[in-house]
Amino acid sequence: MQIEKGFWKNKKVLLTGHTGFKGSWLTILLSHLEAHVLGFSLPAEKKSLFNKTKILSLIEHEIGDIRNLDHLIKVEKNFSPDILIHMAAQPLVIRSYEDPIETFSTNVMGTVNVLEVIRQSKTITSGVIITTDKCYENKNLKRGYKETDPMGGYDPYSSSKGSAELIISSYQRSFFSQSNNLRRPAIAPVRAGNVIGGGDYAKNRLIPDLIRSIGSLKPINIRNPQATRPWQHVLEPLSGYLLVAQKLSLEGPSSSHSWNFGPRKSDIKPVSYIAELFCQLWGEGLSWVSANNSGYHEAENLSLDISKAKSSLGWKPKWNLEQAVGKVVAWHKADMKKEDLKKISLKQIKEYLSD
Repeated sequence: MQIEKGFWKNKKVLLTGHTGFKGSWLTILLSHLEAHVLGFSLPAEKKSLFNKTKILSLIEHEIGDIRNLDHLIKVEKNFSPDILIHMAAQPLVIRSYEDPIETFSTNVMGTVNVLEVIRQSKTITSGVIITTDKCYENKNLKRGYKETDPMGGYDPYSSSKGSAELIISSYQRSFFSQSNNLRRPAIAPVRAGNVIGGGDYAKNRLIPDLIRSIGSLKPINIRNPQATRPWQHVLEPLSGYLLVAQKLSLEGPSSSHSWNFGPRKSDIKPVSYIAELFCQLWGEGLSWVSANNSGYHEAENLSLDISKAKSSLGWKPKWNLEQAVGKVVAWHKADMKKEDLKKISLKQIKEYLSD
């Protein structure tokens, strides 16, 4: 399969979490595909990709909290979307330790509310629910986790996403199955690895921490430098999400199953490798040192098996790790030069789609 511009042109897409990092990239991508997007999200952080790229003009924009079901239902009824893509979440592991109630209420009950909106909708044909690679019961296996592996989660964030996966499965079987005689929208959870890209300013993330250290003349402290993660440019999983949405819309509930999106095996690298690569590509004497552990439990090994996406969707990673980090460096150097970041982001999207 390929992302079909003809499919997306004038499609009405309700996108939750559009002010976040991944949501903002997806907003620009959908706008390029000429979809009609309504974004539903909390306000953007002052320093954010959403604000720096000035993409408010590209979409309809609704400030709201996915924990407010009545508001979400009202927005959906007024907009009458064809497709719902759910990205709104509390996405940070360390923040989940600091505020587990917010994490569980947003990631668990927020997901329930979105599924209820799909269940009650008269127009939605497909729903793509973004979870995470951390939803799996992590046993520090060297092999990549498969879609059929059991859910789990040590920290509140991972556990909240594992719980969301179980809820999605329940809704699939209870309300959206082929055996059900009611109207059957198709839904699927999608799981991605550690994404990187221009415009990520979150706390306690590797690339944003490195960027914040620029100009300080001090090495950045990196926790858990030997931990391995499935690193990939943000456009990689986003393209997969759109392929899943196309497949769900065309095939219905028969394709309502989970999907992994991750890098090539050769790009599953330790934190230290990414830190060193970024410093080399950036130049200017940027460096890092190993820091004391944060005090919170974090998995040492994490990777995904992406063979299903390759065989059933025809999806595969396009950019290797050096290309991906190079795109991040180019984006943030353009930011420091006060260039038009909407144009820079769109240029990278066009490059990705044409590769």
